[in-house]
Amino acid sequence: MHWLYLSVAILSEVIASSSLPAAQGFTKPLPTLIVVVGYVAAFYFLSLTLEAIPLGVAYAVWSGVGVALISLFGWVFYRQSLGAMEIFAIVLIAAGVVILKFGKSGAA
Repeated sequence: MHWLYLSVAILSEVIASSSLPAAQGFTKPLPTLIVVVGYVAAFYFLSLTLEAIPLGVAYAVWSGVGVALISLFGWVFYRQSLGAMEIFAIVLIAAGVVILKFGKSGAA
């Protein structure tokens, strides 16, 4: 269940971060609301994961998956370029997350 909480935290953070450009310096009410609610949800669900998943593992997965998803979101929706090195880095992040999830000390 705690990995589900971590997934919700990650998705909330990705939605909030992806809405930042649309908030235009917090001058647009709806995108600003999405940013604020998204970050509050992200930290709430991250805190729930810490009941069973060590802080270092939870934060590494949260930040790593978040970076990869934001990079992909920027590529798809904001037409930001991703070169071979960036794609390779995202693959390495994914590999690290899998190792953390299924590694001996990371299994929760």
